[in-house]
Amino acid sequence: MKTLTDFQGRTVRLTNERLQHILERPEMAGMENAIVETLQEPERVIRSRADKTTSLNYRYYLRTLVGEKWLCIVVKYSDSDAFVLTAYLTDKPKRGEILWQKP
Repeated sequence: MKTLTDFQGRTVRLTNERLQHILERPEMAGMENAIVETLQEPERVIRSRADKTTSLNYRYYLRTLVGEKWLCIVVKYSDSDAFVLTAYLTDKPKRGEILWQKP
C-alpha cells in the first residue's frame, strides 16, 4: 500500500489492489508518478454527483499513451480516512461542483 498526500495535505491511501486495478488498463501503463502528481497538484477538483464524499481530481497531460488527456483520480473521503477508488484518462472533466481550481 502507498500513502499519498493530496493538494490539501490530507493523507490518501492507494492500496496495492487498487493500483493493480488501475494499471491493468493498457493506457495507464507508466502513470504511477502522474497519479501522485495529480493528487498533489490537480488543476481542477470536482465533487462527484453520485457520491458527495468523493472527489474527482483532474490534471491535463499532453503526452499519454493515447494522446492529450485529462487524468482523473477518484478519491473517497470520510472523517477518518481517504482512499483512491480508481483513476482513468478522459477527454474532459465531468460536470459538477468545482471544489478547487488552479488559479
